[in-house]
Amino acid sequence: MPTKTLRIQTTDGQADAFAAFPDDGERHPGVLIYMDAFGLRPELERKARELAEHGYYVLVPNVFYRHGPAPVFDLPEHIGAEDRSGLISQIMPLIKAYTLEQVLSDAEAYLGFLAAQAEVRPGPAAVIGYCMGAVLAMRAAAAHPDQVAAFAAFHPARLVTDAPDSPHLLAPRLKARIHLGLAENDMTPETIDELKQALDAEGVDYTCEIYPGTVHGFAMSDTDAFDPAGLERHWDRLLPLLQRTLPQT
Repeated sequence: MPTKTLRIQTTDGQADAFAAFPDDGERHPGVLIYMDAFGLRPELERKARELAEHGYYVLVPNVFYRHGPAPVFDLPEHIGAEDRSGLISQIMPLIKAYTLEQVLSDAEAYLGFLAAQAEVRPGPAAVIGYCMGAVLAMRAAAAHPDQVAAFAAFHPARLVTDAPDSPHLLAPRLKARIHLGLAENDMTPETIDELKQALDAEGVDYTCEIYPGTVHGFAMSDTDAFDPAGLERHWDRLLPLLQRTLPQT
């Protein structure tokens, strides 16, 4: 499986990124993965490789590139409960510094870069977000409805807030087919209802499912939150979504 370490030109510099794609000389649909808060690391590279094996060109940018190339943080090989508080104290200032203007300009750069690759087939892409990446992916899908045919979020963070720019308020701009895979502790029932009402009001084509027995972060095998059954369900939902929305031929 060919892989590349890339540099993506943005309005603020160059974002380092990882890409994986089939080694068959053909062009394939593009998929943009937005990382979780722990950043671009071997865990996400493994996911990109596995997804590429199903016939996709998969791009994973380091969204914290303004603070340095990945890994931005000194991560242990396995992120345990004892590591989380120290890491979160480093990560939260970077998340808070990431402005909406930067999120949107980066999304344009990432999708444009993906579409320009020789190995990528012309046509819409998919965006996938894990944890905080779910918010970034949703904003990308809403900002570029004609370029994004599918949007998937797994153990998402803060899709519904009281802020005037809360992600769930983007529902009128979404055209993508959507799957939301929630851990049991991601959202309250009231918050889930609010999200569903926003999507239903706009006729968005979506599924929203709580993955039983999971906690936030269940898809990441390098953390204590990992749940093998949850990860398998994630693939069982993601692959059919991509097959329906990103034709291979």
